[in-house]
Amino acid sequence: MRAILTYHSIDDSGSPISVDPGSFERHLAWLEGSGIRVVALDQILRSTGGDDAVALTFDDGFANFATLAAPGLLGRGWPVTVFVATEAVGRSNAWSGRGDPGVPVAPLLDWAALGRLAERGVAIGSHTKTHAWLTRSTQDELDEELGGSAAAIEAKLGVRPAWLAYPYGAVDARVASAAGRYYEGAVTTEYRLLGRGEAPLRVPRLDAFYFRGSEGLAGWSRPGFRQGVWLRRQARFVRRVLVGTGGGA
Repeated sequence: MRAILTYHSIDDSGSPISVDPGSFERHLAWLEGSGIRVVALDQILRSTGGDDAVALTFDDGFANFATLAAPGLLGRGWPVTVFVATEAVGRSNAWSGRGDPGVPVAPLLDWAALGRLAERGVAIGSHTKTHAWLTRSTQDELDEELGGSAAAIEAKLGVRPAWLAYPYGAVDARVASAAGRYYEGAVTTEYRLLGRGEAPLRVPRLDAFYFRGSEGLAGWSRPGFRQGVWLRRQARFVRRVLVGTGGGA
């Protein structure tokens, strides 16, 4: 099996975007002993063999990534991608001056910290300029959010980002087409394992929020793991239909 895992904040708040430090450490320890390869985003899409592999991503660029996540990841030599909303760098996740319901407002990494992480091998990707809901954006706004973010990351860090994460998972054919003008690939909040021949601008991920607790990722090796992912995907779909939202953070 192949999958991309999504994290946001490493904290004890229990919020929908949070994984507590203990669970995160269990994830790392289990991956290390499992024989599953931890690979970069572009590599996992190229891998079509039967071997197990995961790619690790962090959305929003919370400051706690540097203190609670990066040491364990970089100490193991694992690749990881952090997606940042460029106009919020060094500020907080109170997008456009307000936080998302049920999500704690917390500090984000600044450009100096992102630069140090990039020098150590962390890939910095785009999460747009303002964490915008792209399916509600005009064409001009799309180009500004997508192209402007890529240009800002390149100007600040000297490397143009190859990957985008759609805020809230909000993507349709128009948004994906626009993303393709600026990025090689883009990840969504669609909750499923990777299949063969994934569309590079609509790549699914598994939210690590659902793997908190004592078992964590250990269920990966059990026969019912695929079915569990499928059931969770259906539940998420029903919830989105009922509340009229486009996905995760």
